[in-house]
Amino acid sequence: MSDESFSFSAEQFSGQARVFPLPNLVMFPHVMQPLHIFEPRYRAMLEEALEDDRLIAMGLLAPGWEQQQEGRPTLRNTACLCRVATYQQTEKNTYNVLMLGVRRLRLVKELPPKKLFRVVESEILEDLMPADIGEDELGELQQTLLASFKRSLPKMPDAFEQLDQLLGTQITLGMLCDIVAYTINLDLESKVRLLAEVDVMRRAELLLQAIDGRPTGAVLRTFPPRFSVN
Repeated sequence: MSDESFSFSAEQFSGQARVFPLPNLVMFPHVMQPLHIFEPRYRAMLEEALEDDRLIAMGLLAPGWEQQQEGRPTLRNTACLCRVATYQQTEKNTYNVLMLGVRRLRLVKELPPKKLFRVVESEILEDLMPADIGEDELGELQQTLLASFKRSLPKMPDAFEQLDQLLGTQITLGMLCDIVAYTINLDLESKVRLLAEVDVMRRAELLLQAIDGRPTGAVLRTFPPRFSVN
């Protein structure tokens, strides 16, 4: 897997996002998600992305989408812009894909249906950090979040060691929040709020509240998740 597969800068994004809408998977930046793409419209979407910028937005269907299946179900206005890290075409002409989350995205206006898949005018949402927050306060909050996350995990020494190694890298509080939010078992609306929250301090506070309210060992995804610090 080349470094280019992981690299991303905001200048690479045209503002028009190909959207892969999903009913119940909330994708976050800095983590990876495998997908199996088999529907013709999404195969067309992937093939165009591979020929262009390798970018696809993993979006969420708004509540009530079950009654809109014949049309274009309403999308929530926050999505995760992803880069195709790797892909493999199968003998049945379907694709196994590994998607890397790179940025939060605000979906602004859906374009007319000229393609098999949906395209939305979008804006990248960058993390916001209050200017008056010092390094000591940031470090303390990061350690508090890490400790709460560890308490919520099953007793897995290897996972704890990898977490400690992770914090030894140049990971930011925002990155840690996203890795934890993706990994832990929270209800859909809680994850949607975490994805939509660009204020990193507020995101961390929401996560701490959510983790403290979960029973010990309540982790949905295999830990550690595949992630990137791009």
